[in-house]
Amino acid sequence: MTDAGERDLAGGRWWQSLVEERNPVDLKTDQPHSARMYDYFLGGKDNFPADREAAEQSLVAFPNLRLVARENRAFLARTVRFLAGEVGIRQFLDIGTGIPTSPNLHEIAQGIAPDARVVYADNDPIVLTHARALLTGTSQGATAYLDVDVRDVEGILSSVELRDTLDVTKPIALSLIALFHFVPDSDDPYGIVRRLVDALPVGSYLALSHITADEDPGWEQVAETYRSRGIPLQPRTRAQVARFFDGLELVEPGVQVVHRWRPDGTATELTDLEVSNYGAVGRKV
Repeated sequence: MTDAGERDLAGGRWWQSLVEERNPVDLKTDQPHSARMYDYFLGGKDNFPADREAAEQSLVAFPNLRLVARENRAFLARTVRFLAGEVGIRQFLDIGTGIPTSPNLHEIAQGIAPDARVVYADNDPIVLTHARALLTGTSQGATAYLDVDVRDVEGILSSVELRDTLDVTKPIALSLIALFHFVPDSDDPYGIVRRLVDALPVGSYLALSHITADEDPGWEQVAETYRSRGIPLQPRTRAQVARFFDGLELVEPGVQVVHRWRPDGTATELTDLEVSNYGAVGRKV
């Protein structure tokens, strides 16, 4: 990061500028929102009646949604520990950040490597209001927040926040956790991921998780609940999820239901049907 960038972040001027540009933020609390519904499933408090109503309706179709959310967070934690600890990655780009839920990605990464640098990216107004919580970290490392849609690949890659925080000539871990089931085929999700990965140097990694209806068709009912409220949701098969990793070297054990990806012994009693969420990590070679 440049000295000027460090001073701006340390002095809070970057945050002040962001708020001034986007204030006031319309959270549309009368409409359900995927980030707030996820927060509700995790037991958070950053949700409103419309979110809770839609979430409860989804729970009727798939009662294990709270468990799915919990195991997705656990998968995120394990991938970051693997990347920062075993692999030695020191740079992370987390797109589709969602409402901050501790431990956040930078807390896990910097707990292992205090000099880790993290750029968070999301376009949801509710996440913008919580962005200050994402800008705390170690003095040796750095965190930044980028307000952008994942479909705007060029906007992400050319952003000042990314260029001032990450060294794009060195390996970066791209984290796309529970994001692309909200990107329909009409928006070319595979093309988006390919363009993002193509811009990363060799030795970079992709970590991705994605809802599936392979084990339980109840997820199709959940998807319909989301779509009826204006939230696109598209479960995909294992083969379709694996396609996001085309051209990458999959890390063992490959594409798995997330509680089976390098398990830590905390979810041995769970079935694939209960979790219904694929995850994997791939290396760019």
